Amino acid sequence: MKHITTDICIIGAGSGGLSVAAGAAQMGARVVLFEADRMGGDCLNSGCVPSKALLAAAKAAHQAQGNPAMGVTGAPPSIDFAAVKAHVATTIATIAPHDSVERFTGLGVTVIEERARFVAPRCVRSDSVEVTAKFFVIAAGSTAMVPPIPGLDTVPFHTNETIFGDREKPGHLAIIGGGPVGVEMAQAHCRLGCRVTLIEAATIMARDDSDMRSILMARIREEGVEIVEGVGVSAVSGVAGALTLTLEDGRRIEASHILVAAGRRPSTTDLGLEAGGIATGRTGIVTDNRLRTSDKRVFAIGDVTGRPQFTHIAGYHAGIVIRNMLFRLPARIDEALTPWVTYTDPELAHAGLGEDAAAAAWGTANIRTQSVSLADNDRAVAERRTEGMVKIVTHRNGRILGATILAPQAGEMILAWSLAIGTRRKIACMAGVIAPYPTYGDAGKRAAGQFFTATLFSRRTRAIVRWLLKL
Repeated sequence: MKHITTDICIIGAGSGGLSVAAGAAQMGARVVLFEADRMGGDCLNSGCVPSKALLAAAKAAHQAQGNPAMGVTGAPPSIDFAAVKAHVATTIATIAPHDSVERFTGLGVTVIEERARFVAPRCVRSDSVEVTAKFFVIAAGSTAMVPPIPGLDTVPFHTNETIFGDREKPGHLAIIGGGPVGVEMAQAHCRLGCRVTLIEAATIMARDDSDMRSILMARIREEGVEIVEGVGVSAVSGVAGALTLTLEDGRRIEASHILVAAGRRPSTTDLGLEAGGIATGRTGIVTDNRLRTSDKRVFAIGDVTGRPQFTHIAGYHAGIVIRNMLFRLPARIDEALTPWVTYTDPELAHAGLGEDAAAAAWGTANIRTQSVSLADNDRAVAERRTEGMVKIVTHRNGRILGATILAPQAGEMILAWSLAIGTRRKIACMAGVIAPYPTYGDAGKRAAGQFFTATLFSRRTRAIVRWLLKL
């Protein structure tokens, strides 16, 4: 067996592991990277990239129908479902070279396409190589969680890891799980001509703002998705193409396909963590706010830590551990800054603290919330997309604590607010910005301006103005 001694050994070539590998290697560190499956991990192969490609096709199909209210009459689109999935595959293939073995080998990374396990503290082994290193980074990601529904293990079903490769168009797709993935896939498949039933045992998109959630669910229902909320699935039976889901209230749903979108669990098995002296908890590998494990020379990043499961968070983690490993800086994460986007149409984006979280942190009396409906935004009126809103949460002293946006381009709009929150800016900086007109972003400026409305138009201000005009 070959033995390698290196500076940094990384387990997992998803977005987080690749970011560490690329950054560290280009800064002069010797890097060994293990990946047992596909380079690029979940994001490239079965997550962010294919889902957004499918959503783009669904949006094109939706827009082909025109908008009679604007005097544009379209027609039901002709959808070649296999060609749609070919578009998804082409998108993955186009981006894949950026995450490839060849690119990273070219950067000076030693890539080993085998599964690695800890066999001792600070020592991992694969089938052909043993590696010791000054630092280790565990970036093993997560896998789809399958709920223990009786009968589910006896029937064919999809998760996000399989659905994008299936070129067969579902006649009736039943989706178990009303989180972002379930909601995105419900709207996408409905727009692509499938009958869709979305089932959530608790609350759909429970972590998001309730006002925004209600507006978005109304839009998705209007498009034709059947939503079952507050009722779980008690049993599943049938054969491929003829599946039956029995709900807890006795209702039965007949479907051709099932997509399980019930969340993800950290991939902590088969890593030899016990042999490596690395502690795990209920939600994944235990880390401190510098992302160090119980062995301070072993870091864990991304989904495997049980922290927010987003590609951009894994990338953020990568920057934190590089500063800790290479520059010995005590860089720490700040999860209060985490932005996220659900890529429905309209998109739902959030950054910082929501109303409830802000009130819990600072006290209700210290929180101010400003909301602007897109019904008052000229660009939204012109495009007949007035179903969204912008909501900004601040401290009473004006510091911006959080922002939530429901709009056609909310994912792009949230960036400015994420920057403002991360740099601890006050609301005056956003109220004073010059917003191009007409844009959806102007709704955020208006929300910021509302913070000052009571003061600007108060009796005291009017008295001061009258006095000054006498001078």
